[in-house]
Amino acid sequence: MPATSLSTDLYELAMMAGYVADGRHERTRATFELFVRRLPRNRNYLIAAGLEQALTYLEDLRFTDDEVEWLRGTPALAQVDEGFFAYLRGFRFTGDVWAMAEGTPVFPNEPLLRVTAPFPEAQLVETALLAIVSLQTTIASKAARIVHAAGGRPVYEFGARRAHGPEAALFAARAAYMSGCAGTSYVEAGRRFRIPLSGTMAHSWVLAFEEEIASFRRYSDLFGDRAALLIDTYDTADAARAIAASGLRPSAVRIDSGSLGALAREVRGIFDAHGLQDTRILLSGDLDEHRIRRLIADGTPVDGFGVGTSLVTSEDAPALSSVYKLVELHEDRRTRRVRKRSPSKVTWPGAKQIWRRPSGDVLALADEPPPETAQPLIELVMQDGRRISPAPPLDAIRRHCREACAALPSALRQLDTGTPYPVRPSDTLAELIA
Repeated sequence: MPATSLSTDLYELAMMAGYVADGRHERTRATFELFVRRLPRNRNYLIAAGLEQALTYLEDLRFTDDEVEWLRGTPALAQVDEGFFAYLRGFRFTGDVWAMAEGTPVFPNEPLLRVTAPFPEAQLVETALLAIVSLQTTIASKAARIVHAAGGRPVYEFGARRAHGPEAALFAARAAYMSGCAGTSYVEAGRRFRIPLSGTMAHSWVLAFEEEIASFRRYSDLFGDRAALLIDTYDTADAARAIAASGLRPSAVRIDSGSLGALAREVRGIFDAHGLQDTRILLSGDLDEHRIRRLIADGTPVDGFGVGTSLVTSEDAPALSSVYKLVELHEDRRTRRVRKRSPSKVTWPGAKQIWRRPSGDVLALADEPPPETAQPLIELVMQDGRRISPAPPLDAIRRHCREACAALPSALRQLDTGTPYPVRPSDTLAELIA
């Protein structure tokens, strides 16, 4: 289900009630920035994702009468003045949002998005924005690594059944396609986002027939040139020999278990000897970027990969150190820039812009003049609670992601961690921090 007004933490509502009681909903605008404190282990960069769903959430944000009545009966809010609940009935998000384009590589402390709105509005949306953006950024970043490891061979996202619920599966498929996956097995993602669908068969199809070759024939009768056969239910090499002897010419076969590299070589040899050079070999089964890299380095004859669990859960780095922090207050005709100084959780003050240069990124105050030969990464995407322009098509985001990743230093695109990408504060921001 999509995020609602109650897709938040209790303390957001408690603070909102305090701001309303003090009149700060009318006289104070707050600026928050959403960023990642540090990169997960084995990551050189992240891919910004989830903006489209974040903006949809903000545009649709309302409190229904039932939600307001339920909140009124919550013990934690029992002491709250009735004026707060009246405020909730007319609540709309009326703020401005600046954001990094989806598909853009991002580094620690760089804002993926910035919200400026009346204080209660900016406060309420913290939890939902973090959940929306963090999930897709996590999966997009993992997918980019897997696609890179595949070396130009297509990667198909097969992980819906291992995702943390149907909605997570849906947006994981979106993020994976954005970062270069060739398609998904998840039908709802195909319908919702026009992602190409891909799939073969399950072992249950083969087991439903008394003879394995009969299952292959029937599947080929049904799906013709699009038939892709799963051949590891019993003995993979025997299945390949049976296909070759039967006269079937499947577009592809999939191997999902066993020693994938050795089996792929054996199957390729059988097929090539019988004129099935055009039948592709797809590999799946507990794959990740490291195993894919080893298969390719070993010269495995493979034409594509299906990746599930490790992709949709980002198994090696399932969570980001993403935060949503107050950086600026606009009240009584003055602007006050603020920062935390907590050990290991220090923040940088002020609304910021990211300037990307060939030599690295500069994090500057939003009203500073740009450095020379630098590209701004944050742009206004929502004003007064409404989008500035329609969302770009997912295929356009996908192209941007491919081009932006290709522009990174080659060392950053490798799977192993190396020298961190340089991100430095501008002189003005550094002085303000000091």
